[in-house]
Amino acid sequence: MYPAGAGHGGAVGPEVDGVLLGGAEQAAEQMPESRQSPSAILLTMSARNRRLPRHRAWPLTTTDINECLDPYITRVTDLAFLTGHESGTIVLGAAWIAPHPRNYGRGIHPDMVGFRLDIHPVDATERAATRAVLRAQALPQLHEWITQAITADETWQLTNHQHYWRLTHGHLTHRDEA
Repeated sequence: MYPAGAGHGGAVGPEVDGVLLGGAEQAAEQMPESRQSPSAILLTMSARNRRLPRHRAWPLTTTDINECLDPYITRVTDLAFLTGHESGTIVLGAAWIAPHPRNYGRGIHPDMVGFRLDIHPVDATERAATRAVLRAQALPQLHEWITQAITADETWQLTNHQHYWRLTHGHLTHRDEA
């Protein structure tokens, strides 16, 4: 958000979670996501760049994710606020990206190994209720899932895993999926 009279050509940068960005923060916001560190990824979602229809909204913020995963946030390699219209009942997705063997050209870059989080959009009228459920139930479950993944045996860590939280009529369910 810009101060009155600043217009889009002013020297003031974009706003993220109520804080105006400038200098290095603004440059980090404009970097391609593939080159950003996890901490820079969490600063990239300014209100004017959301690209969601007015009737859709994300139920969680980067602040919610940071608070939930405080000691493990550095292990998140990708945080995505999805813009698709049809996520069904999925409101939150988490994935473990495992290192793949580097033979026959099937390698994965080491910077991609870690956790990927996807925040799915919901109807704007349901955002507040969905956010309350996710903060009370899903985020502690996400923290526990990541904690277990970090301490899992080598067999588990060498395989990709996905975990989804679904909200149907106010009832939250979650499970691992292939």
